[in-house]
Amino acid sequence: MVEGYSPLRLLLIGSPGAGKGTQSGRIQNNFEVSTISSGDLLRRNIAQGTDIGKRAAKEMKNGAFVSDEVMVKLIDSELAKLGAEQGWLLDGFPRTMTQAQTLDHTLESLNQPLNLVIHLNVPEEVILQRIMDRWVHIPSGRVYNMTYNPPKHAGLDDVTGEPLERRPDDNPETFKIRLQKHHELTEPLLDYYKNRNILVSLSGNTSDEIYPQIRELLQTRFKPEDASEVAGQGLA
Repeated sequence: MVEGYSPLRLLLIGSPGAGKGTQSGRIQNNFEVSTISSGDLLRRNIAQGTDIGKRAAKEMKNGAFVSDEVMVKLIDSELAKLGAEQGWLLDGFPRTMTQAQTLDHTLESLNQPLNLVIHLNVPEEVILQRIMDRWVHIPSGRVYNMTYNPPKHAGLDDVTGEPLERRPDDNPETFKIRLQKHHELTEPLLDYYKNRNILVSLSGNTSDEIYPQIRELLQTRFKPEDASEVAGQGLA
């Protein structure tokens, strides 16, 4: 942590397919934060065939969100591993008011209050097209898009060479159900964090449009990026 700056404790909120994973990776690369991705935790548990993973897979197959009980167990265990001076980013959790209130209780006990919520505002038609073009390396969670981020070799993961797959819920019918449920759950969350004065909404069609807004916000409020990293990264 840089003197004069508070540790970043950030929540990203956005529709499925809005680019939370992409933005999380960029933030993690350029700021001193640990990323806790609910999606990655779920996929890891599903791939490992844990009891929680089996429960989550059954719920997701039916187009439903994973239950609060499962999500709270996963996230609480990850947060407990971090120290009070460590910045962190939550991707995909909380998704309900029950989860948000439970998270606040956990963070209060850890003396790590949430201090920023970023809402990724991406048009629904853009998200639907993005999902139709999405392929995933299930064990690692690496995501490819056939339009703007294709694998080096069609159908294969760049790192391992293993086959890519579509997520079971990446089809128009199931995904529209997920989007509808997401909007119903997210509106109260946005109001909740807006009333706490920690919500910022950023809009764009692509991650490259939104990330410069995120970077400027975090530089101003929390910790400047390393100058050499910024020069090396460039912006789209």
